[in-house]
Amino acid sequence: MGFPSCFSGATFQTLKLASVPYSSSSLSFFRPLCKTLISPHSRSRTSSLPLFFVRALSAPATLQSIPVPSADDDKGVVVKPQWKAAIDFRWIRDNRDAVAVNIKKRNSNANLDLVLDLYDKLLSLQKEVERLRGERNVIANKMKGKLEPAERQKLIEEGKNLKDGLATLEEDLLKLTDELQQEAQCIPNMTHPEVPVGGEECSTIRKMVGKQREFNFSVKDHLQLGKELDLFDFDAASEVSGSKFYYLKNEAVMLEMALINWTLAEVMKRGFTPLITPEIVRSMVVEKCGFQPRGANTQVYSIEGSDQCLIGTAEIPVGGIHMDSILADSSLPLKYVAYSHCFRTEAGAAGMAARGLYRVHQFSKVEMFILCRPAESEVYLDELIRIEEDLFSALGFHFKTLDMASADLGAPAYRKFDVEAWMPGLGRYGEISSASNCTDYQSRRLGIRFRPSEASVTAPKKGKGNLAPTQFVHTLNATACAVPRMIVCLLENYQQEDGSIIIPEPLRPFMGGLELIAPKNR
Repeated sequence: MGFPSCFSGATFQTLKLASVPYSSSSLSFFRPLCKTLISPHSRSRTSSLPLFFVRALSAPATLQSIPVPSADDDKGVVVKPQWKAAIDFRWIRDNRDAVAVNIKKRNSNANLDLVLDLYDKLLSLQKEVERLRGERNVIANKMKGKLEPAERQKLIEEGKNLKDGLATLEEDLLKLTDELQQEAQCIPNMTHPEVPVGGEECSTIRKMVGKQREFNFSVKDHLQLGKELDLFDFDAASEVSGSKFYYLKNEAVMLEMALINWTLAEVMKRGFTPLITPEIVRSMVVEKCGFQPRGANTQVYSIEGSDQCLIGTAEIPVGGIHMDSILADSSLPLKYVAYSHCFRTEAGAAGMAARGLYRVHQFSKVEMFILCRPAESEVYLDELIRIEEDLFSALGFHFKTLDMASADLGAPAYRKFDVEAWMPGLGRYGEISSASNCTDYQSRRLGIRFRPSEASVTAPKKGKGNLAPTQFVHTLNATACAVPRMIVCLLENYQQEDGSIIIPEPLRPFMGGLELIAPKNR
């Protein structure tokens, strides 16, 4: 299931929590290979993809603390870290037309003209700062020699004036740099040339699997089936938590656990390392992954009075696990399959299309995430799509895989494929999964690089210890199992005339051999 960012054109409302009595899961069995932070200097020469963010103007994860007012206390503050992505502003300026076209076709609200104007001002201010620093150094060198008292006093006064002027300019430079970063970080990733241009309706079908099941009786939707089989309770959850929350009951609990364990087992067979992630993360990690944790266009639950958020997808904590790291070339690709609960405000979602389990505020999900070399990301995107299609085919779903159009891509995605399954009770196809290649968009913000081995570099540049320069990894993500929508598909597609539900064969060993969910009066 896609997790739209602030740059996709979708509008959501902010919904905050005053407090969250919740303890996040811990992650202790894996550690980053390295925590060295250095400035990147090179663009990948091995990638066939057009990279957007290239060399760094500054270190990719420079932090600066600023006070943020607390909603509970006008005088209270929390520390919100500021960070800088490794953005190549010169590349943006040199490719202005291409970037402008990309922003338009992705329906982004990024202000390219403002970014370039700020960049020009930054360059001018940097030159002036360097000029004053040079004059200060000249005066400092003169002060080292023998001077008449009057001449020395004159140099002291000149030095003081330069120091004061330089301090003012350096402060202006910091403010301008921060403003430029904030604006430039809204520019979305570039788009694969084969992506259809337009809104969601312009998306094209990559693959169609199976066909709609024919029923010789009147079909029911999952809400009616769940009520008759006593599988979930929305009314009680609404009283306890609010609308769009739910209790799973009886066999539905077993079905969720079966889906999770079966999916994990299947994906692990393909070489993925399992993770259980924290479900509360710092807001800067959410931002670095390309989402907006606060503001008018968000569906992230922010914890008021802190710099933390509830995750909307495990993509965020998994992306952060190697933040500010240099990975060994031999360790790539890194493949993870992560289980977590997910929390989304889903503001604005209403009507028949969002009924029941289809669109809820809290749900369980199994997410795949890959970090790889730039030249390999398109290959791994195909692998993720194949895994999704294999999983849904094994469960007997009728579905279609869509190459999503440009305006439906979130800011990080270079290309995205959605899987929509047929839901007979709802009478339509519904999204159950998505897979995205984010190229180096997230890694440049998260500061995740690798150092190519000598064998993989044709003509390595000289560096410290004659090591090849680091490159940013590419990141990819894909949903293996979004539990509520999988339950919708299972109940509606496997319903029988007598009201029972057949359990697909692959899930039966994970449900203690149960083959059928039967009405309770039997």
